[in-house]
Amino acid sequence: MFPPTLFSAALATLLTVVLTPPTHALALSPRQLKDDDPFFHWTTAWTSMPQLVEPANMPPSPFSSPAVLRAATLRQTLLITARTPRLRIAISNLFGPSDLPITAASLGLAAGNVAGTSSIQAAPLAAITVDGAASFVVPRGKVVVSDAVAFEVKAQTNVAVSLYSQAGQSGASITGHPGSRTTSWFVAGEKVNATAFAGTASVHWYFVSAVHAYVPTATRSLIILGDSITDGRGSDDNKNNRPPLSWPDLLLTRLLTSNLTTIALANQAAGGNRVLQDGLGPSLLSRYQRDALTQPGAQWVLLFSGVNDIGTSATSSSAQSAVGDALIRAFTTIAKDAQAAGLVTIGATITPFGGQGQSYSDRNREATRQRVNRWILESGTFDHVVDFGGVLESKTTPGQLDAKYDGGDHLHPNAAGFKAMAEALPLEIFKA
Repeated sequence: MFPPTLFSAALATLLTVVLTPPTHALALSPRQLKDDDPFFHWTTAWTSMPQLVEPANMPPSPFSSPAVLRAATLRQTLLITARTPRLRIAISNLFGPSDLPITAASLGLAAGNVAGTSSIQAAPLAAITVDGAASFVVPRGKVVVSDAVAFEVKAQTNVAVSLYSQAGQSGASITGHPGSRTTSWFVAGEKVNATAFAGTASVHWYFVSAVHAYVPTATRSLIILGDSITDGRGSDDNKNNRPPLSWPDLLLTRLLTSNLTTIALANQAAGGNRVLQDGLGPSLLSRYQRDALTQPGAQWVLLFSGVNDIGTSATSSSAQSAVGDALIRAFTTIAKDAQAAGLVTIGATITPFGGQGQSYSDRNREATRQRVNRWILESGTFDHVVDFGGVLESKTTPGQLDAKYDGGDHLHPNAAGFKAMAEALPLEIFKA
């Protein structure tokens, strides 16, 4: 018979082995994890919806001619939404007219965990490689995903990606995301490993379209498809207002503080984006498979869009009837395809846009908004719904944002509105 002390020690060891869940593998060194670890997978932990950069949003002079980023370094900060021991960086050249040559690239931590800074910590600092090569090319019309980088971070950590191109990208158009609300920095020369430099600022993201995190299989991504209200219009630059003042990033904070720590968030929204037709960025109908259904580790997709389709269509009753019908068909297609791909769908109602001085304001357009919203709430097309429209709408002046939520243009919510939206989404959706 075991002595009591030996028996207790043996029992404690046995219980530790049996009861410790596989997700505790995250405590391992990033270099101890295998690429095919059965308890881990890749999931999307940051995105910027790639689009053609308009001339006014191109990199500042002299970094846009005679070739973009020629003999220059670009540094930009990205907020990671899940704890992870490894990262992969996706670099997009979907809209560039030529190949994008990257001569050197690095991954570091933003100094002070501050968004939009040009400074990084001295360590950790890792090279970004593709197929083991420090220099690589992103072909025209393609996205290249880097090799896995051993780089352990917690959720809500700002990492810095630095890209240097000796030759630059030829042509007058590039891939990026104008609505970053985060400063990126350009500097002449190869400075990917420099801890600080005095450069030229641009409040846009360029080239980097996603970050994938290597996470326990229980961790999955929420993909949000939307327009400027989701992209962070109305938030401040470099305050992490996209994050944390925009509603998706306030939602992330709410999830984390509610101990729902196995949900990464990917914001696939763009200002001015429409569902049915291209505008600022490709239409949602043309991009939802790329931006949601095929994202690694996705489990939920939230659809919050349509206001720009209604607001840019003619005000006649016939035109509004047609756009309402088309939105319902489009939402049905997206929801059914997402469900067929195994994703849980969340439909969000369109928020109000009535009010003096707002170009979208019109009674026929408001009637379309109400019709589409009723369909979202009552049709049963989505697995879950959230009534953003009802949350933000004035109770005394229907069809308009409540004054306490109005960002000033009667279309975009303010900080209080974003907070109300983040609090409106039922967390039970993510507990099932």
